[in-house]
Amino acid sequence: MNVIKILFLLLLCAFSVSCKGREDTSKQIKEPETTISKSEAETEKAQESVSSAGEIQVSYQTQRPLAGLSAIGGRVNTFEINPVNYENPDIEVLIQIGADKHLISFLQGEKFYREGNMDMALAEYTAAINENAEFIEALISRGNTWLQKKEYSRAVDDFTRSIRLDSRRAEIYNYRGFARTEKGDFIPAIEDFTRAIEINRNYVDALVNRSYVYLEMNAYDRTIEDCSRIIILEPENARIWNRRGSAHYLKGDDDRAISDFTEAIRLMGDYAIALYNRGNAWYNKGEYDKALADINRTLAINPSFAGAYTSRGNILSKMGNQASAAADFETAKQLSR
Repeated sequence: MNVIKILFLLLLCAFSVSCKGREDTSKQIKEPETTISKSEAETEKAQESVSSAGEIQVSYQTQRPLAGLSAIGGRVNTFEINPVNYENPDIEVLIQIGADKHLISFLQGEKFYREGNMDMALAEYTAAINENAEFIEALISRGNTWLQKKEYSRAVDDFTRSIRLDSRRAEIYNYRGFARTEKGDFIPAIEDFTRAIEINRNYVDALVNRSYVYLEMNAYDRTIEDCSRIIILEPENARIWNRRGSAHYLKGDDDRAISDFTEAIRLMGDYAIALYNRGNAWYNKGEYDKALADINRTLAINPSFAGAYTSRGNILSKMGNQASAAADFETAKQLSR
């Protein structure tokens, strides 16, 4: 079935269900935030989470207008958008008018995906691919479903097949880079994110993902370079200011780190991680009053943050308050169990 025919059928379906209203077809993936660096061998990759211990590390969001702030940072909150952006067609109408089986299966898979039924989505996408092995949208959607199920090798396989069919789509490289990152295959992931950026130099999500992997690889200068590019495109992205600050921090440049953490806090007043990081940078500079103020604010936001109690214990010890320091160390120990 050619593209014109597909669009014609979809228009007919859209017309048939117009009285039902329009449904948002976005596939949403919420990814919890993690912390970043700390002087005591704590980095973005090793730190505990302020909110929860999330596994997802990078974004595999499709391209979207830069006006939409992506709110991305360590382990991120992003939206995975239906690559085709079909409306909500009536499957029965498609069957009645003789739509191809692979298209019907694909759209049923999209429906199951939106409902969170990943097993049924996989079955329908696979049926679509079996009917038409070159139906790239079904391959991409199945790859994203494998990502949801944390079957990263299978996701890589589907994205690789998709790239063979169309090597000009930046988002597929970004998706495959995500899967490779989750597998710990950092060098191939960097290659994928770089290819996505070569296709679309302003592809923020790929830049964010690459900056994350660079930080994981201790490539701090490259992390800073990517974060700086992102900040030009999304100057209000607090988490990227925080990430760049962490790279400066890990390089030993506390002044630049404090500047970036301060901007992150200005943009997001309750950003506990940025406050924690800035407090640690102040501690390194011997500014114990400022360090204590930031760590106190961190704990006011998240009183279960064990690392912050350890940091405050270190600060209080330097300030001569050994009893309070010991109490904080004990609290950190209890929370870490």
